[in-house]
Amino acid sequence: MKLAAALFALLPLAATAGACDLSVTVLGSGGPELDSERASSAYAVQVGGKVRWLVDTGPGAAQRYAASGAEPKNLRGVLLSHLHVDHSSDLPAFVKALYFTNRRDALLVAGPSGNQLLPGMNAFAARLFGDRDRGAWSYLSDHLPPDATAGWALDVREMPATGTEALKLEHENKAVRITAMPVHHGPIPALAWRIETAECAVVFTGDTSARGDALIGHSRGADLLIAHHAVPEDAGRVARNLHMTPSRIGEVAAAASVRRLVLSHRMLRTQGREVESLKHIRTHYSGPVVFADDGLHLTIEEH
Repeated sequence: MKLAAALFALLPLAATAGACDLSVTVLGSGGPELDSERASSAYAVQVGGKVRWLVDTGPGAAQRYAASGAEPKNLRGVLLSHLHVDHSSDLPAFVKALYFTNRRDALLVAGPSGNQLLPGMNAFAARLFGDRDRGAWSYLSDHLPPDATAGWALDVREMPATGTEALKLEHENKAVRITAMPVHHGPIPALAWRIETAECAVVFTGDTSARGDALIGHSRGADLLIAHHAVPEDAGRVARNLHMTPSRIGEVAAAASVRRLVLSHRMLRTQGREVESLKHIRTHYSGPVVFADDGLHLTIEEH
């Protein structure tokens, strides 16, 4: 059995018994470096044991998704925290792969608005899959409305990445509530995503320095807070403007009263420093802490 298949063979997709219907599999726990052990940022969210949503699609996400045994017919949408390469580059791989299925339903793809540094989600999709004069992969333009002629279409949604209010994502399943919160990631438009049912909630911070209290409010009472641990405590000014230090992660988790903290997006500069990072987190947060690896399956126990 190949390594990736062996890794995921030990990780059932079905959630444990109990009231909560959500679980998460970490498809990619790494960052933008070339890392032989980790794919870049990507998470599969199961509802009722079926992968319905992807949060981020960094390099390696498509391969990890296939190795997990997830069925493409169950996928409802992709939620992008921001449009850096290590969070979005496998989106075209999913679009092309779904061509070879009997899919008929639209694939919802949501991401942030843009600025002078990065396009917004609408322009990003158009530049990837637009007409034959503009699109990087224009041979996939038949998936883009309004003239989509493929068996299924992309339903692209652009969420404002400014302000301090959570924005609800409208979709067909009213039992699952999905909201996006603009967060500070230096000059890059970015979103934190919250997925919840009546019983439980998961928050994905994406890349953020967590400036201000927006992320704390958005994470309030979450059963899982999946925080990106990209920089060590002694990170420099530029890195701190982009990412949370371990102590800031601990502050957010404690102030939001989250039940469990999961550290992902583990860049090479934080790997091997887990004991040090945990010490700084523990100055604020006393709850369970997990350092994520690819293939980690996270269920939510009944309260």
